[in-house]
Amino acid sequence: MNRPNTAQTVVHAEIFARRVTARLSEAEADLDYDISERLRAARERALSRRKVVAVPAIARQPQQEAAAPSGKRNWWRAVVSAVPLSAMVAGLAFFNGVQADEGASEMAEYDATLLADELPPSAYTDPGFTQFLKTAAQKQPTDKR
Repeated sequence: MNRPNTAQTVVHAEIFARRVTARLSEAEADLDYDISERLRAARERALSRRKVVAVPAIARQPQQEAAAPSGKRNWWRAVVSAVPLSAMVAGLAFFNGVQADEGASEMAEYDATLLADELPPSAYTDPGFTQFLKTAAQKQPTDKR
């Protein structure tokens, strides 16, 4: 279901209200004095009963301006902001180094296993070797008595 954009709806409502107001103002000149006075009074009553729209306001706590000169306070705020940022960067660098070391040790372990094996490394990339492993696993007896 399509819903109209509220900003466009408000704009269209304002345009419509201006057109109605212009037409009513043109026709007001043809009315008697008594009727125009009653309409004026009705307009004033309607405006006094109009719904007041609350405008959001930002509540701020007063800051103590006299506590420290602005230059020192801004410098201190920058230092305090930089401490957590530098701690985060140092932590990320540490974890990156630890993971790189673990990855290198795992790769070295795989390389040592491959080189110590009786099969040449090219046997592992041969498609027939995987088929051989599957058939060899099926031929082995699984139930030993």
